[in-house]
Amino acid sequence: MASFGKGDFGKGLHLKTELTNGECPLCNHRTILVSVMDNIYRCMTCGGDTEQKVNGVIKFMPLIPKGGKLPRMKVTVDPSDVA
Repeated sequence: MASFGKGDFGKGLHLKTELTNGECPLCNHRTILVSVMDNIYRCMTCGGDTEQKVNGVIKFMPLIPKGGKLPRMKVTVDPSDVA
């Protein structure tokens, strides 16, 4: 395993991802959903995040209500890491 960065994250990052087919409730397309956390999946068509609910059948539910603000990840670069 390669190590990146410094500190806790530089010691190695273990990712456990899962791919599944399903229908995205946000874009209504049959698509591939990729797990980003336990029971949280991202649609590869629209990029929306859904939560997997299992109650006799597997359903994917939107994490944000319709019309809600989509969360955006802010990426910052440490100037000492830029070569």
